[in-house]
Amino acid sequence: PEEHYSTSYIADRVCEYLDSRRGNPDPFFLMVSFPDPHHPFTPPGKYWDMYRPEDMPVPQAYAANDWDPPDYVKIAERDRANDPTLGQSGGQTVAVSSREAQEARALTCGMIAMIDDAVGRIRNAAADAGVMDNTVQIYTSDHGDHLGEHRLLFKGAEQYDSLTHVPFIWADPKGPSGARSADLAQTHDIGSTILEHAGLEGAIGMQGQVMSVAGGAGRDAAHIQYETQRPQEAFGARPRVHSVVHGQWRLSIYLGKCRNELFDLENDPGEMTNLWDSEDHAAIKAMLIEKLAELEIAVANRVPLPTAHG
Repeated sequence: PEEHYSTSYIADRVCEYLDSRRGNPDPFFLMVSFPDPHHPFTPPGKYWDMYRPEDMPVPQAYAANDWDPPDYVKIAERDRANDPTLGQSGGQTVAVSSREAQEARALTCGMIAMIDDAVGRIRNAAADAGVMDNTVQIYTSDHGDHLGEHRLLFKGAEQYDSLTHVPFIWADPKGPSGARSADLAQTHDIGSTILEHAGLEGAIGMQGQVMSVAGGAGRDAAHIQYETQRPQEAFGARPRVHSVVHGQWRLSIYLGKCRNELFDLENDPGEMTNLWDSEDHAAIKAMLIEKLAELEIAVANRVPLPTAHG
């Protein structure tokens, strides 16, 4: 039942907390963390069949007959063929059919619709409690899901945009309304931006940059570092990959056995053609490798500071 689902439970607790804030002038920070949208794709009640799989777009990889998948896709498809139940626990990326991708997408839309309704309840509770006009609301996510892109489901060491590109909304009652920015940002920029907005000094060692609502103050490049201790055949005993997104390009270097990647996000937004071995893109690759090296050096932890600078 909808009322016993995690999204409802969390929204109920949040509304209770906001109600308790009536007449309280003290500042507060409230983090509302919904488990969904997430496997095992079980939106309750009316949200279960709110969207039809048949109405969901089929990902490009199922229609691209000339696509040569990377080894991690080939291995996932082989393993799924040998064990059709593989991946039911959602422990790592698995291969799926086009129909399974459509079903996962439809159910995900149901989960998102339920969260939308829950967020609406929370916003109404904030208004009823009299805190809406003095509260910044932020909406984001920690990662994405393949949802059938590149014939895959869940997430893993892969660096596709479907996993790394997440939504971010900053709703400030005292700021501009409806402004959109294409600036690059990273997750740890959120904390720095919150502290700056609250007039608080960040801790020594914080590397986040303050985001600008007006735009134009974003990062030159996004730097992504991924590591897991879960062995995977395609990536090795300890999968590790570092990426840079700069301009129209995404470059990823995998430690170990997986082939490195270079994608043109402007002309190949689906990331279907790996240009790593393309002679025509050798200069671009060299520039991005240099950029990645600079970013790797820049994020080296210098805390505690040397004695002479303490």
